[in-house]
Amino acid sequence: MAKFCSIYSSSSGNCTYVGCSSGGILIDVGVSAKKVESALNGMGVDPSSIKGIFITHEHSDHINGVRVFASRYNINVYATKGTLDGMYEYGVFQKPINAYIIPEKGVECAGMRVIPFSTPHDSYESCGYKVITSEGKKIAVATDMGTITECVADAVTGCDLVLLESNHDVNMLRMGGYPYFLKERILSDSGHLSNELCAGFAKHLVRNGTSRLILGHLSKENNIPSLAYETTKAALTESGFTEGKDYELTVAGDLNAPVSF
Repeated sequence: MAKFCSIYSSSSGNCTYVGCSSGGILIDVGVSAKKVESALNGMGVDPSSIKGIFITHEHSDHINGVRVFASRYNINVYATKGTLDGMYEYGVFQKPINAYIIPEKGVECAGMRVIPFSTPHDSYESCGYKVITSEGKKIAVATDMGTITECVADAVTGCDLVLLESNHDVNMLRMGGYPYFLKERILSDSGHLSNELCAGFAKHLVRNGTSRLILGHLSKENNIPSLAYETTKAALTESGFTEGKDYELTVAGDLNAPVSF
């Protein structure tokens, strides 16, 4: 049985756990190693059972704790070449870390196949990840992207569970206190997905077999969990889908309960 947990998910820090009987992986370590250890222990996972760390991109809310956590447990770190270059530039590898460029076909880790897919974001070479468990379950982490590209859609369509970005409400962002350049960056095709764009893609996912949707990477300044939830739920209801029958929908925050399936 596979276990999934969005341990932390916001513009302040991100870390996701995927595990099975032979161990687990982390996707991003954007909070302190201490916080990750505490969260893993709290859900009954020994931090030493983590077999690999997969980084989506080099922004601080995705890598803040990776250097300490990876070196403490001697865990391999995987990322695209561009992301690794950015991490080197930011001094993440001051301590010895086993870092590897992840191939397009992915790698086997902890009894699972982890496959990267390119995402449109303002970073060196960002990606999302699709994880295929030993039981054949498919899980995707698709955040930090300004639009849904054909590459993203091809990778994520058909996954059983998807952590999908629902970063901001457009009106809250436009009326909020962010400087103009930052608003434009977030709204761009290399920024972040709005609630509305997330909801539109959610309809496609459920139509093609996704039964669990988790809305993630919500902005604490430009979104409200209930608003993100209602936006996607309304779109799915309008398309004829019934929550609890056709899909399950939740909003990720910090220290979420794990999902087993």
